Amino acid sequence: MSTEERDPARPTEPSAERSTTLSAADSAERSAALSTAVALRTAGHREEAKDRLLALAARFPDDAEVAYQTAWAHDVLGLEADAVPHYERALAAGTPSALSAEDRRGTLLGLGSTYRTLGRYADAVATLRRGTEEFPDDGALRAFLAMALYNTGDHHDSVRLLLQLLAETSTDPSVRKYRAAVEYYAQDLDKVE
Repeated sequence: MSTEERDPARPTEPSAERSTTLSAADSAERSAALSTAVALRTAGHREEAKDRLLALAARFPDDAEVAYQTAWAHDVLGLEADAVPHYERALAAGTPSALSAEDRRGTLLGLGSTYRTLGRYADAVATLRRGTEEFPDDGALRAFLAMALYNTGDHHDSVRLLLQLLAETSTDPSVRKYRAAVEYYAQDLDKVE
């Protein structure tokens, strides 16, 4: 499943704040090129966006935001295997603050989901758990973690996560009526009284 279908964090504009090691001219050129590539992807010119981002990634190999956007560009084209190294580089680039919170969340979701799509279930679980630890209120991360847990055979935890998410987020009046019971039983599906 492509990142576009997963609806990861959608950055409005690439961050103007970058490493102090870039000259002002390089920083401005980088920001403009990144904004153009994101706009192309958003407008549906995915191949052109990917090509521009690959060139930008070659020029700024340690830039977490460029790596994330490059991964995303591959993912929306169904090139999941090619997206993985860019996602990994985005997470490896410096500290967690190398990405905005939304981009970091999107990177963890994108990488975890892509691992799952590629059958790398253990990697998916590890990445998505990391995401849910950093962003515990993010329902998408929890839903994708539940899918990855299912793929690893951990059906109990998968259903537990989905039930908790359902209880917390459902607007269905009948689910809301039994929210406390669903949350209670989600903790131990095998419990009998």
